[in-house]
Amino acid sequence: MMRRALQFVQRYAMILFGACLLAFAYYHINFQNHLSEGGFVGLGLLAKYVFDLSPALMVLLLDIPLFLVAWLVRGRQFIWDTIFASLAFTGFYELFEQYSPIVMDMSRMMPLASVLSGVLTGLGTGLVLRYGAATGGDDILSLLLSKYTGLSIGTIFLLLDVMVLCLSFWYVPMKEMLYTILAVVISSQVITWTVKSGTGIAVEEEAHAHGNVSVTHQ
Repeated sequence: MMRRALQFVQRYAMILFGACLLAFAYYHINFQNHLSEGGFVGLGLLAKYVFDLSPALMVLLLDIPLFLVAWLVRGRQFIWDTIFASLAFTGFYELFEQYSPIVMDMSRMMPLASVLSGVLTGLGTGLVLRYGAATGGDDILSLLLSKYTGLSIGTIFLLLDVMVLCLSFWYVPMKEMLYTILAVVISSQVITWTVKSGTGIAVEEEAHAHGNVSVTHQ
């Protein structure tokens, strides 16, 4: 019983830490240094520029069907954990945006900004995935595609991000785009290493209470 309790605490502590690290990197490095975004956030920004649609609404519309598919394929525990991770990420981002005194102006060191962004976002995303959750629909899509194609999660993230960034070429400056691509290439590798390193936390003990439970990649 004590071992299960410690595993439970460790698992959710690591999900929280991963979400916090991801929010820190997105705000203090990506946002403050004008790095662009891939994934669903990038599609949301593209929808804003092309169709004048709310990026938040666009991301929500993309997330909902994937959450439903994940509920069927991965089980409801995965969905609850993903909601927990998504809310944690949003909460941490809001806290950093409103109260953080840290300003990481790296406009004259953009290669370093790209490397830091790749390492920190990759580590944050990888930790959340490794411990059986996701931070949004694009993470879920990457998990599903990885499962059915045999490609690593990091490779799927890279392909999706690059496709979105290519669509954004017409409104994102070339220099900003190249630094962003460098960041997502590094991030994809760090995600793969983080998810595959060690054994993660198996959550089989919760299966009896919650039905099919998502187990992290070993």
